[in-house]
Amino acid sequence: MSESYREDETFNRNDFTQTPLPKAEYENCIFNHCNFAETDLSESKFIDCAFIGCNVSLAKINNTIFRDVKFKDCKMLGLRFDTCNAFGLSFTFDNCQLNHTSFYNTKIKKTIFKNSQLQETDFVNCDLNSSIFENCDLGRATFENTNIEKADFRTAYNYSIDPEINQIKRAKFSVLSVSGLLNKYDIEIEH
Repeated sequence: MSESYREDETFNRNDFTQTPLPKAEYENCIFNHCNFAETDLSESKFIDCAFIGCNVSLAKINNTIFRDVKFKDCKMLGLRFDTCNAFGLSFTFDNCQLNHTSFYNTKIKKTIFKNSQLQETDFVNCDLNSSIFENCDLGRATFENTNIEKADFRTAYNYSIDPEINQIKRAKFSVLSVSGLLNKYDIEIEH
């Protein structure tokens, strides 16, 4: 099997800051508690892979392909998903720290964000149509010219979304946190 194609492999507790992950196509692979912090994953392909308990913070992901990738319990601070290969870009996030991450100008419809921190995350010009933000902290996340039509924010919190500069048709919000749509008016709302 070619070194540039790896399939059905499990990587346990590898420290890729010491020995870099070879640039390759990884299909149906599991990365379990691996350290990718500040490594260069550019030009690699991850298809149907799972990252569990990994630190991927500040990794370079220029032209990286993520297709049907699951991130669970991962630390992913400061990632630039806006530099990834846009073709087929798709992933889910469960219990991840995505603070200071950029999804600028990405088309990531139907993405599931679950129990995750998305503080100061950039969603400017992003297509999040039909995405789900289940129990997510969106404090100081930026939504501008963002498509959140049919997106579900019912259990999300700390968000501030201006309906006048975003597409929000048929998006779902809870009564308790709908004030996040009115922040720019500097009004007081009592429960």
